[in-house]
Amino acid sequence: MTLRSPPLPVQSVSLQRLRLDALVPFQRRRVDGRWLLTTDFGDHAFVEDDELTRVLEGRVTPDEELHVRLAERHFWIDGLDRDLLTERVRRKQRFLAFGPNLHILVVTLRCNHTCQYCHASRARMDAVETDMSIEIAERSVDFAFETTSPSLTIEFQGGEPLVNWPVVEHVIEYARQKNAIAGKSLMFALVTNLSLMDEEKLAWLLDRQVQICTSLDGPAFLHDGVRVWKEGASHETAVRWIRRINEAYGQRGLDPTLYRVEALPTVTRLSLPHAKALIDEYVAVGCRGIFLRHLDPFGFASVARERLGYDMDAFLAFYREAFEAVVDLNRQGVDFVERTAAVFLGKILGHDEPNFLDIRSPCGAGIGQVAYNHDGRLFTCDEGRMVDRKGDATFQIGVVGQDRYRDVVSGAVVRAMSLASTLEGQPGCATCAYKPWCGVCPVHNYGEQGSLHGRMADSTWCKKHMGIMDFLMTRIRRADPFERELFQRWASPREQPHYVQPRGPF
Repeated sequence: MTLRSPPLPVQSVSLQRLRLDALVPFQRRRVDGRWLLTTDFGDHAFVEDDELTRVLEGRVTPDEELHVRLAERHFWIDGLDRDLLTERVRRKQRFLAFGPNLHILVVTLRCNHTCQYCHASRARMDAVETDMSIEIAERSVDFAFETTSPSLTIEFQGGEPLVNWPVVEHVIEYARQKNAIAGKSLMFALVTNLSLMDEEKLAWLLDRQVQICTSLDGPAFLHDGVRVWKEGASHETAVRWIRRINEAYGQRGLDPTLYRVEALPTVTRLSLPHAKALIDEYVAVGCRGIFLRHLDPFGFASVARERLGYDMDAFLAFYREAFEAVVDLNRQGVDFVERTAAVFLGKILGHDEPNFLDIRSPCGAGIGQVAYNHDGRLFTCDEGRMVDRKGDATFQIGVVGQDRYRDVVSGAVVRAMSLASTLEGQPGCATCAYKPWCGVCPVHNYGEQGSLHGRMADSTWCKKHMGIMDFLMTRIRRADPFERELFQRWASPREQPHYVQPRGPF
């Protein structure tokens, strides 16, 4: 994998003629036969070889189209709108002023599925010792409310969190009561395989405005092939409840274009020949988007890689095919989003930082999220907790009820994670054209290469994001009016205020 762009043509620029004092510092990369130029402010422009040569030599006059084009993208120092760019940077990095806003509670490791790629390394259904107790649950909520973030999302994961339904209920009611005083923007999310859902639980969750998320790996032959449930039909059950929950949202008067069950697939080797079938299945069950997730090297997935894994080139080919299927659907009038693209487009076209903790600099580990194990141990993120399930506690940062919030979020592990995921200090990233919009995952680096910093030249994480970005930037450059409007729409996500809990007494 090559991180550096090929050199400029030998005959194009001499060192004696370089005139860089007129330009904002920029990075470059060869994309789609042209030079992609980017600045740390998040602006970009495509130029031809001869145009870049003239820019570097200071041979562009103010009346030329090239000068105007670069001026619109804030490349010239002369006339630079410093107030606008300062505000843009402040807005994009506003998360640095807050504490963790995502708090993942692993209320049990028990699960009735035996998914072959299980990232969470689930436990057997009789392993009741992996259930979170009411006492630890309350201490976890108390700790979460110490965050300095004005917004707080409590996400239930497992295992299968509905296995420990009493603790899920208790946490929601307990947190709502605490928030009557704290007054934060509080949200709840439940990540479930839906196999233990029933009408009583659903009504209770809907009454309390809990967002429901699930997994759907495609049509039944794909889904049931890897998400094994010996006591039932996993695909049929998940699809039935997805439709039922979406129906319930409509019955409660919620906008059906905005409020749907969020589902996501894990792409395995079995998925690769069926990109269009995967997209079609999501549309058929009523989903409005899909997050094409690569198979990560965590939990049982690291063991299953021999049968389910693939190289990154295969995933990128799959991604491109799926993306084309999504765009074609939109041309046919079906409103559907590919969410990885939407995250990047929000950064590129919207000049904003979506609240996506894996792809930002520094990443969200410890400063944007905290994971709470069933036994009360705290981790930088859910991925760090998954590493612990393999017997490696590198990413543990404390224990609820024992360690103070301030000590946890400013501790050595969190600081190391922040340093390792700050792109300006990462060789290969500091001069990359995609630095304004990218991010690295130290846990992924650690799992794949044994180092928090990793080696980007050998990183599948880097290869994935660089491949996706090359593809997206090509599509942006070539976009027709329909695609330009579509990409701009994806870059402007709509808020979902229904999921925010009422403030004050209830």
